[in-house]
Amino acid sequence: MSGKWPGGIISKTAPTVTGPTDGEGGSASGIWTLDQVADYEKQGLWPKLLLPRGLWAIGGTNTDGSLGINDTTNRSSPVQIGALTTWLKLTSGYRHSQAINLAGELWGWGKNTSYGQVGDGTTTNRSSPVQIGALTTWSSVAAGGYWTAAIKTDGTLWAWGRNSTGQLGQGNTTNYSSPVQVGSLTNWSKMVNGYEHAIVIKTDGTLWTWGRNAYGQLGHGNTTDISSPVQVGALTDWVSISGGQHTVAIKTDGTMWAWGRNSTGQLGQGNTTDYSSPVQVGALTDWLKVACTYQGTLAIKTDGTLWSWGYNNYGQLGLGDTTNRSSPVQIGALTTWSKLGAGKISGVAVKTDGTLWTWGGNWDGLLGLGDTAYRSSPTQVGALATWIEPALGSGSSLTTMGFRNP
Repeated sequence: MSGKWPGGIISKTAPTVTGPTDGEGGSASGIWTLDQVADYEKQGLWPKLLLPRGLWAIGGTNTDGSLGINDTTNRSSPVQIGALTTWLKLTSGYRHSQAINLAGELWGWGKNTSYGQVGDGTTTNRSSPVQIGALTTWSSVAAGGYWTAAIKTDGTLWAWGRNSTGQLGQGNTTNYSSPVQVGSLTNWSKMVNGYEHAIVIKTDGTLWTWGRNAYGQLGHGNTTDISSPVQVGALTDWVSISGGQHTVAIKTDGTMWAWGRNSTGQLGQGNTTDYSSPVQVGALTDWLKVACTYQGTLAIKTDGTLWSWGYNNYGQLGLGDTTNRSSPVQIGALTTWSKLGAGKISGVAVKTDGTLWTWGGNWDGLLGLGDTAYRSSPTQVGALATWIEPALGSGSSLTTMGFRNP
């Protein structure tokens, strides 16, 4: 199974990565298999993509300016946000989004009333991207239901927006409309937000969570909300994370673990029992990427296959029906899936050929297919093969965003 690299096609013999080896630069060429890419990603050796990245609103609800296209009209087909092609990171929350460009600037737009989740110090909705402060040191960003968190290049962690269950990690439940630092540590590495809880991996491979815990989604063996970071167990081999009202994580050995709400089988345990501590999903060791809907889970394996389980009332599992699943089921037979994202009731993925595919609920046209009809199987968005990746989601988004090579 082969995949794509901006400099060419990929094959069995992995070429040498040149330049920085911290995931922040460098270059590579030649041929890579997806499992080789997975190994390098786990080690932090896979360089950032340096292709021109245009920012696109693929579709969805825009009543609060959520699509960032300077109006409040819903869209059911992709529209470019501005003309810049230097965007690097992208995330979507319930009705707001955040992006980081190659200069390290942080930008936000969409719904901002009540909680200040855009982070510009106001509670005014923004229908176009606005810069958050003047810093150029932002590295990654993750949006939640009505809140956002981000990591700087110095390894510090910052959060803002709604804080009803302590999801901002401040030891309180006070909302903030501008970024506030979470503690004083400088070793935060990867972050993904659930609907109202934070999931973060440190540079030492440890996993930390805080926020809402009504279903045990924090993984601490209880259902008590926590307003400051607490480590999940003692392991140091966590590499990939996602969350909705539950949490799913992949270890460096390729095993997958899940915990939290399981009312529709989203934990992949073959039942609907909630778990407040991590439980392994099957026995396989070839899981690569995971993305959670509000009550479901999507994943890609190292062989390029796509899998799903959990809530399926809108066809968001992509299995051609609306039946819930409590164990992983493969979506079709293709082995060309590369990048993955999820919204509240939908899935989105990019194949190795650069085509974009969506499925599930289609409220306000969020699937980008030119209509509002639900799809229970992956359906291609247009005919272009220049898509790079979809936005990082939080299992709550009602918009679909992505990067495209113009």
